[in-house]
Amino acid sequence: MRGKRRRQLRQHIMAYGFMVPAFSFLTIFLFIPLIVAVYLSFTRYNLLTPPEWVGLTNYERLFADPLFWRGLRNSFLYLIATPIIITLSIALAIVVNRNLRGVYLFRTVYYIPAVTSVVAVGMIFEFVFAEPGGLINGVLLATGLIQQPINFLTHPDSTLISVMLVTIWRGIGFYMIIFLAALQSVPEELYEAAAIDGANRWQQHLYITVPGIRPSIIFVAIISSISALKVFEEIWVMTDGTGGLLDSALTLMFYLYRQGFVNLELGYAAAIAAVFSVITLVFSILNLRYLERNND
Repeated sequence: MRGKRRRQLRQHIMAYGFMVPAFSFLTIFLFIPLIVAVYLSFTRYNLLTPPEWVGLTNYERLFADPLFWRGLRNSFLYLIATPIIITLSIALAIVVNRNLRGVYLFRTVYYIPAVTSVVAVGMIFEFVFAEPGGLINGVLLATGLIQQPINFLTHPDSTLISVMLVTIWRGIGFYMIIFLAALQSVPEELYEAAAIDGANRWQQHLYITVPGIRPSIIFVAIISSISALKVFEEIWVMTDGTGGLLDSALTLMFYLYRQGFVNLELGYAAAIAAVFSVITLVFSILNLRYLERNND
């Protein structure tokens, strides 16, 4: 009996020992910064003077700030990219999930945008979207499809959409790999049985593929939604750090950066971060419950 207890004790000590590095990392880089940020959200702090306790002043200012609400609205508008990315990623995964000649080359090519520097991607698409000499405008003007160049990045109505297209382009390859791994776990016999029963390709994918990879769809929906809510790099690069004309591409994460690192209002930025964290957490929980309910 004592020997059994000793073995269990050693197993517990070993298990907790393996947890120590991860827990230490989370404590140093997540829990402590989170506590400090919450504290700073109740202060006036600009790096030049010690934090001054101001209570709920930052939050009162926040909820009366029109730029905060614009950033929140644009952040949720950015969620439109999520279903588009999921649909295109699944379609692309189905295409490359075949034993075709050179299919590994195509998988690699499709995945390259996911590992390419955001700065490089932003600079490339600044040229693609430029007016009037950009790639898209040049082709459309040369073919006579348009008479005037389209202001992709300099018009308030199109800036956010243009940046969103870049996010979609970058994300498809990454999520394609996840769906490709899920597709390879779906038994091939199910497709053969469906084909014998007269199901066409569309019906096979609708009634076999989608249910078979549903856990991956839920996972991708959650992480891509969180990524869409906290988008920053593409907007910063493609709008030259301005957030677009009339703040048309301003998101909550970009507004947090502007207040904290440009205006040096770190207390106010911490209040934005605290509210944004709560919004993201609530949205993720609701999203997970909704998707799991539909999964049942």
